[in-house]
Amino acid sequence: MIPFLHGLNEQSKKFTNTFGIRFESWPLFVLGLAILFTAFVFIPGVVSFAISLSLFLAPLWLPFLVVGGAIELWLVLKRSEFIAAQQYILLEIKPPRNLVKTPLAMEAFLASTHLSPGEATWYVRWILGRVRPWWSLEIASFEGKVHFFIWTRANFRRIIESQMYAQYPGVQIVEAPDYTRLISATPEEWGIWGCDYKHTAKDPLPIKTYVEYGLDKVQKEPEQVDPLANLIEFMSSVGKDEYLWLQLIIRVHKGEKYHKHNAKGKPYTWIDEAEELVQEIREKTRDVYTDALTGEERPGFPNPTKGQIEKIAAIERNVSKQGFDVGGRCIYLAKPEAFNPIMINHMIGLFKPFSTEGRNGIKSAAWLKRFDDYPWEFGIGKLKDKYRRKLIQAYRRRQFFFDPFSYGVSKDEVMVMSTEELATIFHIPSRAVETPGLERIQSATGQAPANLPI
Repeated sequence: MIPFLHGLNEQSKKFTNTFGIRFESWPLFVLGLAILFTAFVFIPGVVSFAISLSLFLAPLWLPFLVVGGAIELWLVLKRSEFIAAQQYILLEIKPPRNLVKTPLAMEAFLASTHLSPGEATWYVRWILGRVRPWWSLEIASFEGKVHFFIWTRANFRRIIESQMYAQYPGVQIVEAPDYTRLISATPEEWGIWGCDYKHTAKDPLPIKTYVEYGLDKVQKEPEQVDPLANLIEFMSSVGKDEYLWLQLIIRVHKGEKYHKHNAKGKPYTWIDEAEELVQEIREKTRDVYTDALTGEERPGFPNPTKGQIEKIAAIERNVSKQGFDVGGRCIYLAKPEAFNPIMINHMIGLFKPFSTEGRNGIKSAAWLKRFDDYPWEFGIGKLKDKYRRKLIQAYRRRQFFFDPFSYGVSKDEVMVMSTEELATIFHIPSRAVETPGLERIQSATGQAPANLPI
């Protein structure tokens, strides 16, 4: 990125966070200032009269601005208090050695966590600041040892454990210390690179799911192809003094991403977006013809191709399942002498096995991805360290949807995904995945029989 444009971009975001002007409105704000300055130079009398009139009428319009800003600050305050008051735990999922479950089991688990308590009325949302719960599905590699985690509120532990055991009877779930806080993870001591992920196309278009890989049914192990095996193998390849963390922060989708309402006055969701996409595809299937009698152009009879039919079916199938707002984030940490820049290239293309041409995929974005490392970018080191610290803090707090790590200035970084898509990129791998770094328990554990003699 050109240094001038990069600096302007960063200053624009700083201005947005400070004064509350959305990043998308920043060009219009600059244009308005330019017009006002030009008018003041050429017609100062008119401008002075307009400013005097606006100040005279300030008692009419100023209260609306003050009240609007106060409500927004109030909501941020109450939500912060509510989020800070909750207790959170990190549960490690240890897969058994003889697991034969398909990702369909994880989809059933995710469907059971499609819960949104805490936002039933306007009072609890706007006065008490309550928010629906979110979860963090995590895969972490510690010097090549791969572990699976679920971060959640402490009062959801029983639900998580019961539903996980229901789908994966042989797994072992234990409360684990927060691995992100076991090392300092400061830029002074560690090499750090990280990014978020976002869709390459509109949300209703599905990625390549486990169904396309034939994992919706149990296959013979030599024939089984699990795309998650590529990700796990990559994570197990890190060496001594290297760490790789991946998290998928999810919550029930209710349409906040779009910031608008549909024709019925209800929040606009990915289902509305899917209907628009399907309609666009249908319009393209009609060839316009000229009426021989009137000479008017009219839409012809629909004549979709096989690809268009399959695309419509894929969209409708995807949005027919429960949807989650998803924020993806990955961090690579290593001691300076062990830092391997090649890892960055792999992180950028981490989700390539799940991408499909003509439909959807997942690509990297934000954080350290925004820097191009041109030699003339002077003073960029301090700015990078600033982002590295914020990145570590965001990961540790498992924050994506609320201040200070909300998506307000970059809403396209929030992905809306179905349970099928989520289960594809996060599931407990079966024994067909034989990565050495994936630790499994030797055998299932259970309680002693109730009739055991004393």
